[in-house]
Amino acid sequence: MTAPALVAFDLDDTLAPSKGVIDLRIADLLRALLRSVDVAIISGGNEAQFRTQVIARLGDADAADLARLHLLPTCGTRYLRHDGADFMPVYAHDLSDEEKSAALNALREEAERLGLWEPEPWGDILEDRGSQITFSALGQRAPREAKHEWDPTGSKRGALRDAVAARLPGLEVRSGGSTSIDITLAGIDKAFGMRQLAEHTGIPLTAMLFYGDRLDEGGNDYPVLAIGVPSVAVEGWEDTAAKLEALLPTL
Repeated sequence: MTAPALVAFDLDDTLAPSKGVIDLRIADLLRALLRSVDVAIISGGNEAQFRTQVIARLGDADAADLARLHLLPTCGTRYLRHDGADFMPVYAHDLSDEEKSAALNALREEAERLGLWEPEPWGDILEDRGSQITFSALGQRAPREAKHEWDPTGSKRGALRDAVAARLPGLEVRSGGSTSIDITLAGIDKAFGMRQLAEHTGIPLTAMLFYGDRLDEGGNDYPVLAIGVPSVAVEGWEDTAAKLEALLPTL
């Protein structure tokens, strides 16, 4: 493809270790990208995670460059842009109280029935992210190694996703990260977020370039590839950094 007008990224295991802050090498690369093209980050993580993992590490970036950074937490159910002082919401598609309650109940009851409810987790298993309900099997603060060992084949997440989806026909239920299930309004996934990004920026999907670690069919980055966004598969933030170092001289 010709040089992209916008470069987009998944967050966990693409730009940063799961739930971890971006490395200074990634921060430097993002600042360099922002001087040339628009940059977007789309992830199942909530706004607070974006602020801790990314924004706090870009504090010395120029405001004009930050204006080209598009943040889409919770798979694009929220969209944040920099207004010259801070990142502020462009939109938010929140779940109703009734939808949240139904999702939380279904996740707990089905996880217990399937033997997937961890009695001693690292932090909360269930989280209300406003526009998304998230189940983290080992807790929100579980170490990366434990998370990767919990469900290497995806069978546990698949069984829980199918059981919960059967109870919530009006909502979107999908596998998220290595131990998570995400629930949003129907029809919302990363493809939705990328289409919103195209609509708000005027940049066509084919002029974007996306980096993600779960581009395999069934992975939570696959919907981006499926709608025609040129995509690059990566294996961790170090791989992303190496590939960005090769991309930057071409922009």
